[in-house]
Order: sequence, then C-alpha cells, then structure tokens
Amino acid sequence: MNYYPYGKRLLDLILLGAIVLLMLLTAPLLLIFFAVLLVAHADGPLFFSQIRAGLHNRPFRIYKFRTLKVNNMDRLSMGHVRHNHSMATPIGQFLRRLKIDELPQLWNILLGEMSFIGPRPVYLEMTAEYTSEQAERLHVLPGLTGWSQINGNCELTWDERIRLDLWYVDHLSFWLDLKILAATVGVLSQGELINQDALAQADSYLEIRQEDQHACSRPSAKEAILET
Repeated sequence: MNYYPYGKRLLDLILLGAIVLLMLLTAPLLLIFFAVLLVAHADGPLFFSQIRAGLHNRPFRIYKFRTLKVNNMDRLSMGHVRHNHSMATPIGQFLRRLKIDELPQLWNILLGEMSFIGPRPVYLEMTAEYTSEQAERLHVLPGLTGWSQINGNCELTWDERIRLDLWYVDHLSFWLDLKILAATVGVLSQGELINQDALAQADSYLEIRQEDQHACSRPSAKEAILET
C-alpha cells in the first residue's frame, strides 16, 4: 500500500481518533475553554470561515476560532495577520500563538478536505497566479502543520514557503510526516524560527530538478538532425 494517499489518510484518522479521545477525557476543561471564548467574543461569532484552495485547487471552506475584532476590512487592508496583529483580540493573540485557533479544522480533516500534515491552504486568488511549478504544491491535501510551517512559517516570504512545500511534495513519506509532527511541538513551545538549512536544501533540490527537466526537454542529437 502506498503511503499517499491511503497510508496518510489512515494516519490522519488515527490522530483524529486520539484527539477525540483526549477531548472526551478533558471534557470539563473544554467546557470552561468554550465558556471563556463565548464571553470574550460576545460581540460577534465564535467561529470564522473562509474559502481556500484545496487538493488540485478545489475550493473548500476552512474553519477557525475567530481571533480578530469584528471589522469590515478586506484581506488586502488587513495585511499579514500574525498573533500580535493590531486587530487581534487579547484571547485571539493567545489562540494564534499556540495555533489553537486552527482546531476547528479537525472537521476539515474528518471530511477529507485537509490532512494533519501538508502545505497551508491559501486563497484562490493566490493560486490563480501560480506558475505551473508552484501549482505542484496543490498536488497533496493542505494541512494543519507542514514542512514550511516548522521551518519558519510566518517568518518566511510566500516564495520561500512555496519552495519548501514543493520539496515536501516530492519527498512526502511516513517518516517525514512523523518528523514534522514531532517538530511542530517544538515550534509551539519555542516559536517560529527560519531554518536556513531547510531553505538551502529546497533551493538546491529545485535547481537540480529544473536542470533535469530542461535537459529532458532538449531534443537529442538525432532529433536535432531530423529537424534541420
């Protein structure tokens, strides 16, 4: 059985089951948590949703806990939203710092629209401008965490994130996913730091891959003669 997609889906379901069991065991604490969220966000909805690009650029609705103040600002005016964004509520900053705001995406994972590990889902407007190479990051399910997320995430430029995602897509394996899961714990405790080694590795790999593709697209000596 190939790891992707069947083994990866099995890993998602195992992790999902473990989290559901943990939530049942900690139900009283979860009730307190939701009560605090409801009080803190009494001025608006508890949840936030958006349409994002999924597998093969198929649109789907992603869910999060709302972390920003109620506003009418468009995405362009909002800018890049980090945990310390001026529009983030006090509890929203806490949720974003520990990535707790992403927990509702467990529903997306259950539906098979997302995986625990994969490139972050982005806006359709962004994927519309992808090159054919960049679009390869859409060949796998988007994820809660991933290779670019543990190697810099919001500290990276979008171009750097895409390069790391492309490396991940070509090297996807069970062991790599386990490595990403383990590293995610470190990111949650220490914060996001750029991994220059991972970036250099991705750049080197993509450069070699492009050279190989270019060489394959060149006509052979015999074909060149026939064309003349």
